[in-house]
Amino acid sequence: MEHIDVIELYRRMSAGTATVVDVRTDDELALAAIDGVRHIPMHELPERLGELNPSGHIAVLCHHGIRSESAAAFLETRGFSSVSSVDGGIDAWSLHVDPNVPRY
Repeated sequence: MEHIDVIELYRRMSAGTATVVDVRTDDELALAAIDGVRHIPMHELPERLGELNPSGHIAVLCHHGIRSESAAAFLETRGFSSVSSVDGGIDAWSLHVDPNVPRY
């Protein structure tokens, strides 16, 4: 599994080279969200694998990077070939990319 920072995530999102999956809860998403990111809560990921392209690049995002690492590892065990965990999560995004995204 690859680890990327939020600056690299922003670059990949801008280039359209990654599908970003936010694995936070619905309540967390209501507090802070990034436009264009697919929301699949971590507990729903096993049932919703069919929504993702196993050969495309997937970057997994959470609050700080702990759940995203677990979710990315899970995706790899299910045959996803290019998966990244976003270090620092949406909190780092708020600090380094878009201060309009609230921190919590």
